[in-house]
Amino acid sequence: MRIDLLPASGNDYKANLHTHSTFSDGKFTVEELKELYKKEGYAIVAFTDHDILIPHPELADENFLPLNSFEVEITQTASEQPVGPRRKTCHLCMIALEPDNVTQPCWHRSAYQFGNAKGYRDRVQFDESLPDFVRTYSGECVNEFIRISREKGFFVTYNHPTWSQESYPEYIRYRGMNAMEMTNSSCLAMGYDEHNERVYDDLLRAGQRIFCLCTDDTHSAKDLFGGWTMIRAPRLAYREVTSALERGEFYCSEGPVIRDLYVEDGKVTVTTEGAREIRVMRGLRRAGIARASDAPLTEATFQLYAEDGYFRITVEDFAGRRAYTNAYFTDTLGL
Repeated sequence: MRIDLLPASGNDYKANLHTHSTFSDGKFTVEELKELYKKEGYAIVAFTDHDILIPHPELADENFLPLNSFEVEITQTASEQPVGPRRKTCHLCMIALEPDNVTQPCWHRSAYQFGNAKGYRDRVQFDESLPDFVRTYSGECVNEFIRISREKGFFVTYNHPTWSQESYPEYIRYRGMNAMEMTNSSCLAMGYDEHNERVYDDLLRAGQRIFCLCTDDTHSAKDLFGGWTMIRAPRLAYREVTSALERGEFYCSEGPVIRDLYVEDGKVTVTTEGAREIRVMRGLRRAGIARASDAPLTEATFQLYAEDGYFRITVEDFAGRRAYTNAYFTDTLGL
């Protein structure tokens, strides 16, 4: 029996799920960002301005969907680390699953607004019956932020661990996020090697069942269009798109296209365009690779085993750009 890991039907919608505007520390207005991304074939943008959830339903049209979202930073204090560039920080994006969810969780009435966000705090809706949420750089605080945000109906992503100076002892503590950034264009443009396959495998092997994203983290023109998430959904409607996110019906890419991804007769097959190599990574020490010889690769098939735990596929083109599938778990596939 064939199991389609990406739906066999539906439309592919190109999305940037990490975007900053002039509402916080971005160089472009939300209107300018809409036009820039639409011209490059994007249909979805999550406007994740720092520390303020401000929806932009006025930007929606039949070919463009803005998602209600925001980003937070949970950072070491000056007393914990006097040298600013050495301070470790955890950044999380929250994307509302419902279009009418515009109440920001974990709000603080006077702290944490970053960049221009201070000027827009009066537009944020929050639960006034709750005390201020105080951020401390700890696994407990990060996990509480994730837990509350998930309970309040948000899709939570873990962002750019390389730029954040977080290493295994920090990120392995985090629990409950929906996804993490495999690449981040803004960090790459600054010179960081923000390709995070190793971090993703660390989290998967520690028991996390999470997805992976490529994002721009847009602040200025240099960050644009370097990585995206391709969401396969029946139509461009808010809940159809966020439901596809919840189910992991997407892949992420810096360039290569993934057409089909399916399991059949104990093997996984991926079809693509013009690949130099296609790799499979597993939950144990058994990888696999197919390389182009006389012609570019358009397909690869790999044997699967129950003891693999999980597997994921990376497609690389001749320019060195990569596309990544989410991880899939053998105990859910009848292997």
